[in-house]
Amino acid sequence: MRKNEFNNRANIVRLDSVRVAPRKLRVLVDMVRSQPVEEALTVLRYSERQAATPLIKLIESGVANVQSNLQDWNVDDLYIASAAVDEGPTMRRFRPRAQGRASRIRKRTSRVMIELRPLADVDGDAGVETE
Repeated sequence: MRKNEFNNRANIVRLDSVRVAPRKLRVLVDMVRSQPVEEALTVLRYSERQAATPLIKLIESGVANVQSNLQDWNVDDLYIASAAVDEGPTMRRFRPRAQGRASRIRKRTSRVMIELRPLADVDGDAGVETE
């Protein structure tokens, strides 16, 4: 796991075993990647997908971590530097079928990692505009 210049991970938040399939979360994460935090939260709040709720909580948790642990970072100038969704452990359930058979149902889970950075760290090719 990458560390920041303060030698800690206060700006990196993770959420493991979210009970949402990774492909459903990736759609939302792709929409908010490299966006300012306020804009990303607005997009997620007005999204009609239920998978947005754990992402909103995760981003708000990351902002709270930065606010309490990295006092020299301005919370209003944070953006989502990187975001990734990986597949978590899959729960397996069985459903009865005809003639005594059973079929497997896979209930997929996800792991989400989001890294927050101040806008001052943005390079010219990152796609985020500073004002």
